[in-house]
Amino acid sequence: MAGVDGPGAPRAEPAAGFPGDPDGFERLWTPHRMAYITGGDKPADPDDAQQCPFCRAPSRTDEDGLVVHRGERVFVVMNLYPYNPGHLLVCPYRHVSSYVDLDAAELAEFTALTRAAVTTLRAASNPAGFNIGMNQGAVAGAGIAAHLHQHVVPRWAGDANFLPVVARTKALPELLEDTRRRLAAAWTSTEPAAAAGGEG
Repeated sequence: MAGVDGPGAPRAEPAAGFPGDPDGFERLWTPHRMAYITGGDKPADPDDAQQCPFCRAPSRTDEDGLVVHRGERVFVVMNLYPYNPGHLLVCPYRHVSSYVDLDAAELAEFTALTRAAVTTLRAASNPAGFNIGMNQGAVAGAGIAAHLHQHVVPRWAGDANFLPVVARTKALPELLEDTRRRLAAAWTSTEPAAAAGGEG
């Protein structure tokens, strides 16, 4: 991941000093999003686990893989192209594409870590609401359809404006590395087994 001053890092530039008629606006350059727009990060073979970003992330350090929490069968990772700050993905380690492919233990932990993600985001960011869900298959909008992942997106009043609609650009006030560090520190102590099924 590029740092604040690294290549491809988003930055605001003043309008003054550049050719053209000044209009009083600053420009937020987000060149890292071109990889998403052009599909550069998508695996050439979606069924090849070695090319899958969700299979590769757990093999890296938490910082390099943007991993927030590691469970026994499921992990939680930052979305590289977030809709909002704190956008998390809950993923099984196993390379499966469908929700119905999860075994009972994976399903219990998948549910428990989704719940823990909501609890953690509430504690760390105090969102007003959440979008929680998954897209099954490319036709349904899944960016990486071959590896199941559930989105947990924190929402605040007024977090949507003309930028995503008109310019297909999302302004994000915090770097992914900083968000990951903050959420990892705030991760709840919820035990997946207790959260999923209760005791006794």
